[in-house]
Amino acid sequence: MRKSIENLKTRKITGGIRHPLKTRQKFDIDRYPNEALMGEQETATRKTRGNNRKIALKTVSHVNLVLSDAKIKRTKIIRVLENQTNNDYKRRGVITKGAILETEDGKCRIVSRPGQNGMINAILVK
Repeated sequence: MRKSIENLKTRKITGGIRHPLKTRQKFDIDRYPNEALMGEQETATRKTRGNNRKIALKTVSHVNLVLSDAKIKRTKIIRVLENQTNNDYKRRGVITKGAILETEDGKCRIVSRPGQNGMINAILVK
């Protein structure tokens, strides 16, 4: 991910003004991450570069779970067990890629990106 250019116009050590070599463009602006929480399913649409769209989950209650026999089942999320992305995410119940969830069918690990894909796919953890 590209870092945003926060302060293009800074001062020199001598106190003079340094003039920027470029101006800030739309794709330079960072956004806050969309953190999916548990609740009734709600999505948000965001415009991206090239006039494309990203559908992000704000809240979600079900997960598409891939079972061991290559069948897909939609199951209800009970709670977030672990989130290696951030310790605070575990406490707040934020769902990101790699998070371990407890569902009605057992523990599962998220393999999709709910803040960018608009859905949650997971695989069972033994």
